[in-house]
Amino acid sequence: MRAKAGDAPRTMAQKVLAGRASDPTLSGDLVDVEVDQVALAAAPRRAFAEALSAGLKRAMPEVSIAYDGRSVPMRGEDDGRAAAADWLAHGLLLGRAGVGYPAAVHLERFASPARLCVTDEPRLAPVGGVGMLSLELPPGQLGQALATGRVTLRPPRSIQVLLSGRTRPFVCARDVALELMRRGLGEAVRRVEAEHGAPVVLEFGGPSVRLLSVGDRAVLAGLAPEVGAAAALFLSDERTEVYLRDQRRSKAHRALAPDPGAPFDDVVQVDLAAVDPLLIDTNGQVRTVRDLNGKPVSQVLLGGDGGVALRDLLAAAALLKSKRVPSRVDFLLAVPTRQILEVLATEGALADLIATGARLIEPDRGVLTGALYPTPSDGASLRTCDAEPGPWPRPIVASAETLAYAVATGEIGDPRGFKRPIRVSIPRVLPTDDVLVVRERKSSDAASKRPPSPPGPPPAPWKGAQTLDVTDLLGAAQAKDGALVPCATLDELRAACARALEAPAQIRAVVAAFVPSGLAALLAGVGVAALEGDPGAFKAHKTITLPAPGAWPVSQPLSVSVGASKIALRWCARGVERTWAVNGHARGTPIKR
Repeated sequence: MRAKAGDAPRTMAQKVLAGRASDPTLSGDLVDVEVDQVALAAAPRRAFAEALSAGLKRAMPEVSIAYDGRSVPMRGEDDGRAAAADWLAHGLLLGRAGVGYPAAVHLERFASPARLCVTDEPRLAPVGGVGMLSLELPPGQLGQALATGRVTLRPPRSIQVLLSGRTRPFVCARDVALELMRRGLGEAVRRVEAEHGAPVVLEFGGPSVRLLSVGDRAVLAGLAPEVGAAAALFLSDERTEVYLRDQRRSKAHRALAPDPGAPFDDVVQVDLAAVDPLLIDTNGQVRTVRDLNGKPVSQVLLGGDGGVALRDLLAAAALLKSKRVPSRVDFLLAVPTRQILEVLATEGALADLIATGARLIEPDRGVLTGALYPTPSDGASLRTCDAEPGPWPRPIVASAETLAYAVATGEIGDPRGFKRPIRVSIPRVLPTDDVLVVRERKSSDAASKRPPSPPGPPPAPWKGAQTLDVTDLLGAAQAKDGALVPCATLDELRAACARALEAPAQIRAVVAAFVPSGLAALLAGVGVAALEGDPGAFKAHKTITLPAPGAWPVSQPLSVSVGASKIALRWCARGVERTWAVNGHARGTPIKR
């Protein structure tokens, strides 16, 4: 995708959106764009109910898929068969339980360069490794995408991440992602957001990008939500074309690269040769592995939905061959996709991991939230996948090689202690059996006789001024008239956003020092006010009264009384997003073209 003669140079994100926008210049605060794919994973029933409200007859995007992340259903829980049948009848694909984690499956089977995918799952960011722009939207907008093929969103800004050099032995893409966090990539995102009030996309470039496999690129792209970015993008090049050919999807390939002189808002550079094995500790701080050297480990979870590529799992299996897990260590193996599972089995790596003592567990969303295999209280837990934000103990996150060292020794240590580097060969012939991706049967005559899908949570509109309880996330469920939740960290804000999407009536407002534009739009879409201010100012107070949003100033801070003092808050919603917040939903509100 090259700029035409006379056009201003564009970033990759601008190229993806400009060809789909009603205003190709992307000059407004909000633009109307056409959607290529919809991927539902966090709350597919909610988005589908919104689509029915928007008049859905048959899904409009070229790919629309709902992933069932419940491989281990709880007693008394709805098995979802009726809802799944309704999805299929309206043209959605269904990723059945056991197909794998949505991000990894979507990367293999559907992600395509230079396309736009909208989703309800921020953990779908790894599809940026193949050059697909993935943006999280509120349920009402996802319903619009299914019913009409179009959505309203803020045009993003871009930060370029330049990679140079070559990684040393026992250093992988996961360590590079952690190095970017340690060097303050999150602060760069925050500066650009504060200046432009727009979502930020990380665009990876530099001479070393061409050395990275698509799997490694996906690991780096998965960094986006951890630093407050809306998405991440890699260029689409020969590596991408080979990957898609191996997945038997050659026709999906399109070239994608930024134009020379593209308007990046910031540039971050990393020399891969200077990166050491790193980890994220239980406080969310990035540290070198040596800082926790010798710390006993009681649980290791290898795999999950991000942070690990096929190469990493093969490397871990090779490092652990002929070794045995210590008796005090629980070694769990959550293979990301069925394709990766088959490759591990064919190559003998699965047998080596099981012989070491690994327990093969299903790819259930509960593994990520901690509902299944929670972090133990009597020792460190190491995982390759990022922790789901929430009010529960946080595991230590590290690379597959670091986890292999912990399995071999029972304690945290530098994987360079293995001394002899291993070489991993990725097979070129990959299994592409989509047996657990279900498509509608054309002979289905019973679609019209099926009962309608149950509606999602009702909208929670603002009704004048409201007095809210000031509480943390755990106390929000007990708030009588809704809660205001102060969030001291980005993780707390992401956790509050996830809770608000599930039960918008519980949380009516959140306050944080920094609210990414993408989260502000998500919260507005379910009737929750995203406010920037000092969350610490609310610690000594139990309630706060907020005026009706219609009385809130558009360009000036909102001044509210908390006890005897005044606090300035900035409402982060823009334009039509403010209408969404007042109405409690983001359904069918077109913008002026």
